[in-house]
Amino acid sequence: MSFSPQSRVWVYQSNRRLSDDEARNIQHKLDDFTASWKAHERPLLARAEVRYNFFIILIVDEMQAPVTGCSIDTSVRMIKEIEQEYSIDLFDRFNIAYKHQDQVIVNTKEDFETLVNINQVSDSTIVFNNMVQTLEELETKWELPFSESWHAVVFSKS
Repeated sequence: MSFSPQSRVWVYQSNRRLSDDEARNIQHKLDDFTASWKAHERPLLARAEVRYNFFIILIVDEMQAPVTGCSIDTSVRMIKEIEQEYSIDLFDRFNIAYKHQDQVIVNTKEDFETLVNINQVSDSTIVFNNMVQTLEELETKWELPFSESWHAVVFSKS
């Protein structure tokens, strides 16, 4: 199944690492959801994946059928069900994810800012830009060095 680079993307970041079993079970739930996801009774060309045991990524190619408010609401309800079932938070935009020695770490905004100020986060530290909106952006602008990300503007070094 091929998706347009302009396919819409939503990235949900967990506040904690999912176990491999949790990630596998969530992936099955996502597969079932995307297989039956519709907008005004029209099937959506969609897929979803769990990445790094921290991120849930939904992708919809609107060339087949456009996403509607109702279909987005349906996906949000499904994400909230996952939150409830696994006792995780997928909507806290103040948690910041970055890589340290190829491991994904999630910290609060305050803790991340402290790490920046004490130089534990460097210009080359890979951070995650969960505000990407298209598949092309996901592939090219989701994982970026700190110096090239919005994080560098918000968390300027003291």
